[in-house]
This record gives sequence, structure tokens and C-alpha cells, in this order.
Amino acid sequence: MTERIVRPGEFYRHFKNKLYQIVAVAKHSETGERMVVYQALYGDYGVYVRPYDMFTSEVDHEKYPEVSQKWRFERVEFSGQSPELPEASLDMAPFESDQKITQHYADRAPDPAFIQFLDTEDFDLRMECLKQLENRITQQELDSMYLVLDMKPERGSLQEQLYAVRRFLTMQKRYDGSRLR
Repeated sequence: MTERIVRPGEFYRHFKNKLYQIVAVAKHSETGERMVVYQALYGDYGVYVRPYDMFTSEVDHEKYPEVSQKWRFERVEFSGQSPELPEASLDMAPFESDQKITQHYADRAPDPAFIQFLDTEDFDLRMECLKQLENRITQQELDSMYLVLDMKPERGSLQEQLYAVRRFLTMQKRYDGSRLR
């Protein structure tokens, strides 16, 4: 059986008909087990983590005999609608591997400067990473930064958003540094 591949940025419908977006595929720091980090696209937009194997598993049809969906989480594509719309108005279709789709952020390797930004808490290193990303940052990378920094997403061009992240980090450093004096 071929392993189901889960990538950041993809959308999935849980068998209980709730919609989620993949934030990251991570590794448990103690056990090395692969985990899927995903965010609800409803309610309080909570962020959750689940073991990769459980995320990609089939529905337990003995426990849930009324469920017709095969997989616990099934990938969905949007037919001309935005995932920001209320859940009831979404036209979700299960993803078929033979469908022609545009290349998504998740289909390319993450930028090393972006990964380094996420992996460090060092102010100077983060600022250097932002400088390296200046002319090639994507909206998905910025969205991930907002999540990691617990920062309210900004509006505007990619460059304006990048500038807002720099301002946020500078203010955070100044505030945190002055509290320790």
C-alpha cells in the first residue's frame, strides 16, 4: 500500500465534516514520531497535532458505521471558492490524484532561510533570515511566521507584511529586553 503524503498548505475534511488546513509535518522531539500540525477552519481556528499515521488512517467503520468517507481526513480542493468563506458555502470535492492542479507551495522544498527562521528564537538570526527572504518570501511562509510568533496577520503586499514582521520582532526584543533590567 502506498503511503499517503500530507503537505503543508493542503486542505482536509475530517470524516465528521469539519475542514482543516495542514500547518506542518513535524517530528516529536522525544520519540521521533512524525506528527501532523493542522488548523481548524471554523470556530476559534484552533491548532492541533496528531500522529501522522493516525491522520492518514482509515475511518474505523465498526465504531462509525454510518460514515461513508474512507479516510479519517480526506484531501479537498476548492472549486473556485475561497476557504475563508463560511463552512456551509464551501464547494468541497475530494482530491483525486489524477486531477490537474496548479503547483502549490507544498510542492516545493521549503526555503532554508525560512526553516532557519522557524527553528531559532535568536533575534539577530531571525532578522538575517528575513533579509535573505526579502525578494522571495511567499504568503504561506508569512502565514507560518505569524503563527509561530503568535502575531496577528497583517494586510498588504508581501514586502509590507515582511516589514511588519521585522517591526514586531524589534518591538518584542525591546520590550523583553527592558523587562529584564
